[in-house]
Amino acid sequence: MATYLEFEDKIKKIEDEIITAKTKSDEHAVEILEKKLEKEVEKTFKNLSDYQKLQLARHPDRPYSLDYINGLLTNAYEIHGDRHYVDDHAIVCYLGFIGTQKVLVIGEQKGRGTKDKLYRNFGMPSPEGYRKALRAAKMADKFQIPILMLVDTPGAYPGIGAEERNQSEAIARNLYEFADLTTPTVSVVIGEGGSGGALAISVADKLAMMRYSVYAVISPEGCSAILWNDPTKVETAANALKITAENLKELNLIDDVINEPLIGAHRQKELAILALKEYFLTSLEELMKLSPEKRLEKKYQKIMNLGSFLEK
Repeated sequence: MATYLEFEDKIKKIEDEIITAKTKSDEHAVEILEKKLEKEVEKTFKNLSDYQKLQLARHPDRPYSLDYINGLLTNAYEIHGDRHYVDDHAIVCYLGFIGTQKVLVIGEQKGRGTKDKLYRNFGMPSPEGYRKALRAAKMADKFQIPILMLVDTPGAYPGIGAEERNQSEAIARNLYEFADLTTPTVSVVIGEGGSGGALAISVADKLAMMRYSVYAVISPEGCSAILWNDPTKVETAANALKITAENLKELNLIDDVINEPLIGAHRQKELAILALKEYFLTSLEELMKLSPEKRLEKKYQKIMNLGSFLEK
């Protein structure tokens, strides 16, 4: 059963009316209602606030990494474990083919339903997850297999065990090592990109965001708690943090915005998967025209242009 957000209530009402009209075989009413639905979708989704986009990024029906992997890859083979501790289920790594192109896909997986969410640790990776991602990436780099990374996490797991196993070092190691990969790399924020947990698989030749995804140094809830000690300030924090794809593109912190369906990836998953596939293959074609040395140089320049500093 589909889940509707508060601002989608009018859309739900029209869709329910369409279902009723179809059961009565009233084709004329269906046609009128479908036109009405189209107008309502355009009206609703072309005027979303930053907070509403955050709600969409976290929507329980939104496609997760495994949805994209299952929709994109053929002959998929999962890579497990970091060869040091355990297999972290919050990060998945798959070798397979997108069309005729061999690819490694690394994704953060949140999970659906109580058991699966617990199994995936709500999409919050531990150090071994990032080490698994790095192990798979280094293997792909050795054989010059392009890498697609799918970012979707509220943040790295902050538990005591994760800290004891050097969570911050694992993230920092990924930032360092991924910056030095010579194989083409593309990273896409498909839902929620939270803090260092997202950064650890975001260093790439190309960094893009789905239209309704978010990317932030801290969650709006965390920001409102720290700055105002007031949970009602979440919307204010969301606006201040500049977390949307449009905001980050304007600030030159990402390369591209992928136009998922206007009604959202959670309503038209197949079209969202197709949009990501087309973006990846187009970006890959562009990157493969460059030598490994040129790709490294462009990646270095992009990283060095992030933020600003003053020399004294």
